[in-house]
Amino acid sequence: MTAAPLPTDGRPTVFRDALVLTMNDRHEVLRHGDVLVIDDTIAEIGTALTVTDGTFEIDAAGGILMPGMIDTHRHMWQTAMRGYGADWTLTQYFVWYYLEHGASFRPQDIYAGNALSALDAIDAGVTTTVDWSHGLRTIEHAEAALQSLRDSAGRFVFAPGNIFGAPWEWSANPDFQAFIRRNDTGSDLLRFQLAFDVTGDPTFPERGAFEAARELGLPVTTHAGVWGATNDDGIRLMYENGFMTPETVYVHAATLSDDSYQRIAATGGSVSLSTESEQSCGQGYPPSWALREHGIPMSLSVDTSVWFSSDLFTAMRSTLGADRSWEHVQAHEKGETVTHSHLRAEHVVDWATRGGAKALGLDAVTGSIEKGKKADLVLLKNDGSPSMFPITNPYGHVALQVGRADVHTVMVDGRIAKYDGSLVGHDLAGIRSAVEDTVDYLQETLGGDVWDAGMNPEIPETKVLDNPYMYTEFRSAATHTATTDA
Repeated sequence: MTAAPLPTDGRPTVFRDALVLTMNDRHEVLRHGDVLVIDDTIAEIGTALTVTDGTFEIDAAGGILMPGMIDTHRHMWQTAMRGYGADWTLTQYFVWYYLEHGASFRPQDIYAGNALSALDAIDAGVTTTVDWSHGLRTIEHAEAALQSLRDSAGRFVFAPGNIFGAPWEWSANPDFQAFIRRNDTGSDLLRFQLAFDVTGDPTFPERGAFEAARELGLPVTTHAGVWGATNDDGIRLMYENGFMTPETVYVHAATLSDDSYQRIAATGGSVSLSTESEQSCGQGYPPSWALREHGIPMSLSVDTSVWFSSDLFTAMRSTLGADRSWEHVQAHEKGETVTHSHLRAEHVVDWATRGGAKALGLDAVTGSIEKGKKADLVLLKNDGSPSMFPITNPYGHVALQVGRADVHTVMVDGRIAKYDGSLVGHDLAGIRSAVEDTVDYLQETLGGDVWDAGMNPEIPETKVLDNPYMYTEFRSAATHTATTDA
């Protein structure tokens, strides 16, 4: 059964008496503030606003109104297997998805995972999501992924990719390019990127994929600085060949040298931190401390809920914890004490909102509460919970105190997608059925023993761990030599 949409009937909506975190350039905080939405746009911000008769009013007293959060890297297609890989290492993830079973997913399984992930994001106050969709081995898979986004209430950046094929081949495929051209309309609700990785092969075969992205007018998002997969050689090749741009998003960037960070900084790129993933998987220690030192802009991301939490509240607090832990350890090794944390709650709230908008080229559209921007808004309010009071430090409250259960209202492009703690206008039962079909299909296809063993898979003896990419024989011994580089 599909939940009925909230009956606002296209009327203006006003949030009343909220503590408003604008996340504008001055990070203004408005207490007892009102925000008026007309159509899809923030029309006015102030106190005790006068509105027209019939305006739908939302009592936001005791709550925090903030911009919708922005996730810059989520493998949405994997959400149908939520929690399955809770105990995996990165190597086990590569073995399960890249080497053994990722190709078992049908187009309808991609659709189901995306649909669940999109709804999951809205429930947690994430209004814009990058679908890092690297399981698209056919055009039918790509069509299913994209259709699922179109059927969902959210703002998306679709980043198609194919871990089973060479990027320089699938990106140049006429059918793939035709798929992009007929679907990339430039809508603010649906943008496109191209998603692929750079192995560091000195012949730089990925050149063709960068050229395809340039021809299609698409930014590139790439897993960079991932131990055993991508390293400084990939960054150097991108730089020397002129493919590092301000629009490029480098995911993780956890095992890079100062030279690589300087190249990212010099070319204006940004990094998507998936701190919970980096802490658990082994890509490298979450690098926010290094990125801060080099002045590299940051955003936050979930990565995949086959492993991790699927909300940016967790991303914010894990990033704070990782950065502060590193700072304390470094100080203790010198016999010193940290007296003031460099990373503050305000910073990670910015990365979860405005930082994501800037990384995706959407800063004129979303990421802050400003007159004229699109109405992507999240109200944190839960009168039935002690977690919402007192609010003494609003940034600290968002980053460390609240969770998805405190998300009262979510508005995307002026449309309410969650209200009073409940999703509205969504076919939750239908999505549940589709996801259950995917799980049943995979269990039957793999067999019970293989399915159970996959939660802690063995590593094939013939598998060389320096390169998980099945489409190339290039290997590097870079991970076999310890380094003392910072």
